[in-house]
Parts: sequence; structure tokens; C-alpha cells
Amino acid sequence: MDFRTKLLATLGAIQPVLDEPGVLVAGSEVPNLLELDARSSLIVSDDVDIAIPISRHEQVKHRLKQVHDLEPSREEPSVWLPKKPGMMEVNFIGMDTEQVRPGETFVFDDAELPLLVFAHLAFLRPGTPIIAEGVTIPLPRPAGLMLEKLVTERSGVKGDRDLLVVLGLILVSSASDIAEVIQIYSALPHDRRHAIRSNLTLLSLLEPHANMPDPHVHRQRVNDLFAQLPPPGLT
Repeated sequence: MDFRTKLLATLGAIQPVLDEPGVLVAGSEVPNLLELDARSSLIVSDDVDIAIPISRHEQVKHRLKQVHDLEPSREEPSVWLPKKPGMMEVNFIGMDTEQVRPGETFVFDDAELPLLVFAHLAFLRPGTPIIAEGVTIPLPRPAGLMLEKLVTERSGVKGDRDLLVVLGLILVSSASDIAEVIQIYSALPHDRRHAIRSNLTLLSLLEPHANMPDPHVHRQRVNDLFAQLPPPGLT
């Protein structure tokens, strides 16, 4: 079974959760879903991240009772596993949209659905949902997800893949999306600007990975974005 079929089957199975306002698909699949007809040409992992605003935690738990084809892992209840073939693992992660603990990564403890709340997911803002094969999929605006991945510290293969997801986002972004990246970047503190520029430099130097965009082919797109970002010391 191909990646696109598994991805859409999984998202269809958790449609009740996706219908909750504020919930977003927030993982590496976003560039796939933004491609024409969600053709899924960028394959990073066999799981999908769903960002849950902690302000909607109770509502999401209620909606999970309507999900029948996946079930929580005994070891990690924020991870839901498929009950049948042809679907992907789902990771529920927390998003602090209310700025309860600004700039922090922390555990939102709950016996039924604990969430690891990632600080940089605060960059995410709801974009325009797409409909693919009858599944309504809420996506973040590309700019916020791009910046989240560029400021988050990662290393090794995971770091390389996340940077290639950024490249995937650049390739599906409009001029207004890139302008939004520059606008948000320009308001960030020095250390975050430096991290973003450093990671874009790394991206431009990466070697190709299977099933992912070739940074050699698209290096000019990365360099063009870098050139539009003011140096850390400038406003």
C-alpha cells in the first residue's frame, strides 16, 4: 500500500479529532498535503503528528471516543496505534496557543491523554483546510511550520530530515507565505534569528535523501530565502 493511501486512511479514521477547532496536522506530512491532490511525494516517517491546543484538551478527549480504528498505546497513551493494516501511528502533541507557559516545553499531565507540549509549536497558525478523498484536513500556515522546524534544535538523520521538510515547505509556499516567514523572523530575538539562518545554511549544503526533495536542485530557492532575512543584529 502506498504512503498517500495510508496517510489519508489514518487521517480519515481520526476525522472526529480533526474536526475540533484549533487541532492541526503538524508533522512532516504537511508539504505532502499541500501538494496538488495531496500526492505525497515526500516520505519522512510512518507516523503522523497531530497538534492539540491544550485549551481544547478536554474536547479532544471527548472526540477520541468516536475513533474506532486506532487505540492508545499502553506504554505511551499519547501515541495511538492502528487496529488494522493500512494505517499509520498517530502521535498527539501539545500546542500552547494560550501562552500558559510561554517559551517552555513541558508535560501536560493527564491519565488518559498526556501531552508533551512543544514550545516552538506556538509558531503555528491555522491555515486553509484541504479536502482529500473526502477527508477534511486542518493544516497550519506554511510559514509557522517552517519557522518551527528552523528554530528547533535537532541533530543527525532526524535533523537532516526536518530540514528537508523545510525545503518541501519552501517548494509549496506562495510569495505571501515567504513574506510571512520574513515578517515573523524580523520580530524574533537575536538567538532565534541566528538559529534560523544557521539551519538554512545547513539545508543548502545537505546531501540528497531518498524520497525527499533534492537540496542540490533547489539550492537557489533556499539561498533566495536566506538573502531576504535580515542579519540577527538588524531590525
